[in-house]
Amino acid sequence: MMKFLLCLLIILPASALASDPGSRLWATGGVTTIEGSAGGGLVPWALLSGYASDQEWGGTVNLSQARVDDYTLDVQAASVNWQNRVEVSVARQTLDLDTLGFILEDGFGLTEDELKQTILGLKVRLLGDALYRPWGQWSLGLQYKRQQDFVVPETIGARDDEGIDVYLSASKLLFARALGHNLLINGTLRATRANQGGLLGFGGDRNNGYELMAEVAAGVFLNRQWLVGAEYRRMPDNLAFAEQQDWWDLYAAWIPDRRLTVTAAWVHLGDVATLSNQDGIYLAIEGSF
Repeated sequence: MMKFLLCLLIILPASALASDPGSRLWATGGVTTIEGSAGGGLVPWALLSGYASDQEWGGTVNLSQARVDDYTLDVQAASVNWQNRVEVSVARQTLDLDTLGFILEDGFGLTEDELKQTILGLKVRLLGDALYRPWGQWSLGLQYKRQQDFVVPETIGARDDEGIDVYLSASKLLFARALGHNLLINGTLRATRANQGGLLGFGGDRNNGYELMAEVAAGVFLNRQWLVGAEYRRMPDNLAFAEQQDWWDLYAAWIPDRRLTVTAAWVHLGDVATLSNQDGIYLAIEGSF
């Protein structure tokens, strides 16, 4: 899958020179989250992926990596947008346990060195328009997540190896509101049981029910090619083994062409599975078609 996505990212910008990836305005599809849906790096937005407008098809392919102090997360993702109404996405996550692998081997006798998860996403635009309607655009999404290496999550108290997140997002673009620049704001409310986004399973010995988690994001368009902003995502705390803390990031996205986006961010994940202060760099490259 990695080779396939790499080929797409190389081929798409060159092969699409004669065609436009869609008629929506520049950068109004956001980028791709680590879970595959359109948004920022951490928070899904109400906007749908790519540039497809009414009567058009579009989509994206994305490669990203987050390197924090004791973990490395690699993600390959792709999405399809039908008439700016329905977005279907898929993401494959691989978490390299790095330091935690040694702790698990010494303390629990486990030899796993990575965790993998597949995420299938569906997002539907319910109503509105982020640019021209006063209340913005509203979308409803769900993400089916399947953790594929459940030995470690089960050992530390997770209840299930699969789960579904349901979220409601609202996005609005405010023209010339940030020192003369356009400002994008987004709010998301997510119902979830996922531990560390699902990479450490679902539910736990402390709590096994769904909780509502608030997520917010904002971005300023410095010009047509640069978007800078921040995101904050609340996380549930289901496992007695280790407290789970909220996530946030500061990001910059460069859009040199409607078919290509490069994103860099400073990411803070807090304490993850007893390892504290997980901070680091996030990088992503995305092609739109």
